Amino acid sequence: MDEPGGIVQQEEVSPPERRGGILSRLPFVSGEPKPPAALDELIKAVREYNSKADLRAIQRAYEVAERAHRGQVRKSGDPFISHPLGVARILADLGMDTTTIVAALLHDVVEDTDVAVGDLREEFGPEVAAIVDGLTKLERIEFRTKEHQQAENVRKMIIAMARDIRVILVKLAD
Repeated sequence: MDEPGGIVQQEEVSPPERRGGILSRLPFVSGEPKPPAALDELIKAVREYNSKADLRAIQRAYEVAERAHRGQVRKSGDPFISHPLGVARILADLGMDTTTIVAALLHDVVEDTDVAVGDLREEFGPEVAAIVDGLTKLERIEFRTKEHQQAENVRKMIIAMARDIRVILVKLAD
């Protein structure tokens, strides 16, 4: 627009809104915390090596784990959900399949919350439930001596590997 004296006043143009990653475009229940950047980074990492990955399953697994662990904190003071997100990210960096990533996000819910293996089977299928159940069983036995514990851990790992190697991969990432 021309102002008196030949000065052109430019209209102020605001920069375009920066669009977030895939998770910023997915609906979340109002009042629930927005997923952390670590989840967006996990989704991006999975998408880089597997364009056909079920990203919605990963998001659902995060939501279930976040709700189940809500209010729990790590010794560091961080929200507990940061731990399963870190385990899932390690496995994504190794190029693991969606089922393994989903199981990693859910690996502590049966042991540490009121979510049952059957609930996971209904929501995520038998493979995810079997991996989480295998991880839970690795943790349940108590031992009298350190040597007995080490021997039993090796035995349990061999049995778990025979059933599904992903149980051991999640445990190692854990």
